[in-house]
Amino acid sequence: MDYDTRNLKLNAAVHYKIAKELELIASSNFGYGTTVYQGDNRYSLKDIQFFQHRIELKKQDKFFIRAYHTNEDAGKSYDAFFTALLLQNSVKDNADWVDDYIKFFNTENYFQNIRSFPGYPQPSQFPNDYAAYLASINPFLLNNFYDSLTLYHGNALSYANGVGSVINGNQAYLIPGTAAFDSALTSITSRETFAGGGSKFFDKSALTHVHAEYKFNIDSFIFTTGANFRQYLPNSRGTIFSDTSGREIRLYEYGLYFGVDKKLLDDRLKLNAAIRMDKNQNFDYLFSPALSAIYNPNALNTFRVSLSSAIRNPTLADQYLYYQVGRATLLGNLNGYDSLVTLESLFTGLNYQNPDTLEYFNVAAVKPEEVKTIEFGYRTTLFKKLFLDMNAYYSSYTNFIGYKFGADVSVAQGSPLPIFLNDIYRVATNSKDRVTTAGFTIGANYYFSRFYSFNANYSWNELDRHGSTDPLIPAFNTPRNKYNVGLTGQEIDNKIGSNWGFGLNYKWVEGFLFEGSPQFTGEIEDYGILDAQINKKFPDIKTTFKVGCTNILENLHYEVYGGPLIGRLAYFQIMLELN
Repeated sequence: MDYDTRNLKLNAAVHYKIAKELELIASSNFGYGTTVYQGDNRYSLKDIQFFQHRIELKKQDKFFIRAYHTNEDAGKSYDAFFTALLLQNSVKDNADWVDDYIKFFNTENYFQNIRSFPGYPQPSQFPNDYAAYLASINPFLLNNFYDSLTLYHGNALSYANGVGSVINGNQAYLIPGTAAFDSALTSITSRETFAGGGSKFFDKSALTHVHAEYKFNIDSFIFTTGANFRQYLPNSRGTIFSDTSGREIRLYEYGLYFGVDKKLLDDRLKLNAAIRMDKNQNFDYLFSPALSAIYNPNALNTFRVSLSSAIRNPTLADQYLYYQVGRATLLGNLNGYDSLVTLESLFTGLNYQNPDTLEYFNVAAVKPEEVKTIEFGYRTTLFKKLFLDMNAYYSSYTNFIGYKFGADVSVAQGSPLPIFLNDIYRVATNSKDRVTTAGFTIGANYYFSRFYSFNANYSWNELDRHGSTDPLIPAFNTPRNKYNVGLTGQEIDNKIGSNWGFGLNYKWVEGFLFEGSPQFTGEIEDYGILDAQINKKFPDIKTTFKVGCTNILENLHYEVYGGPLIGRLAYFQIMLELN
């Protein structure tokens, strides 16, 4: 199959020096993403746009005031997985697909044949454990009668993919590339989820952010004070967030911080103490102190250590998400949920049709995550050309944010089918137990000539739940090992001209388990990509032009399980410096 990703990203910036030390920087970014293709079938990313405008006024080492505003537009994007379900249901509903498949098995006596296979498990082999009996059947068949299963399945699938039982009045399976398929696909992807009965996203959300900082001295102490404010303006018309039926979501958060620096031992030792206060509209005030020390015994070596604490407020999705993915609904969790049923007990209850086996639990409302970290670092210079920087950390989390699965069921005691499944929920919440992470990074830069340098870095990260039995799914989604190696050139003067630059970088990422929604949890395979860029500076017009491409060899890979294949992304950038 052929794949293609085409994206355009433009950046324009103006850097103006108002006075000797006062600078004004303004920039605008525009991004546009076209369709991601698999063969002739269009997948989910179409005509995505984003705009960001940024302005900053600053005086180096004294103050800055910066602000930016971001708008995005989902364009014609749609949910590929949910589209597939709607395409499937447009010709037959779920009950008829199952009915046709099972009816063929019965008509051809396949069930009777399977139960007659030599050694087929019997309930008597599992006294008082019917669930274990059921669980033993598939492994037995797959290990001993795989060819027969393949034949039976293929025949039943062909029957179900046709019109199936004529009494149901269904259509046959839609074949990609046909007029019927294209017509159904256009109809579904042009209507919004979910009230519109389609799979199209609507997202015209915006974000405004303002940040200011000021530094001043008193005697030999350097003080830093600052504040930031952020306003979220989501607008999804219920296709992503719970902004339905005229509900408008507006969320703000702000923070204040204060720090002091002091130098000792002839400025070789620098001590810092800081504290930050954060307030989210839906949560209480939170404070996070920090201490750090940096020691430079000489010009070539630096040691650093820090003890810090931080908070992470639940994201917009953690609070307001309401997104149906076909097999489940992903929920934000501002108020908590009562009387959900564990999935394991639900499956047992459905197998036995016994509501007494259902296990209920409550999910507490999501709250801010808190972390305490100790970090060590070392930087050195060797042979006047090799620069090394190493860093290690250990973090302990309280209220680690993840999610839990639960079922919303209705029970009708005395009914032949007493358990009715309303929906499966994936709910954002916090871990009840301690979660820790540890990591290590090392980076190197080797300047082997005036213009050229080689760089490399490696990182290792791991999450440890310390044997916790809390069913929280942490969604760490971080590879254990990854590295980058690259070659760069800056302000090169040679036969073809001056002020040229370039960059080559190869990135490798180890495969890892990506935990998302029910159908979007799975293994991401190892992948490596090569990025390249070339730039030319024109001092006379104070402008730099840059052309580049990420994943230039087009190593198609997944970075998110259930997401699109990632291919090339080419870009062109113009930077104008008026100073």
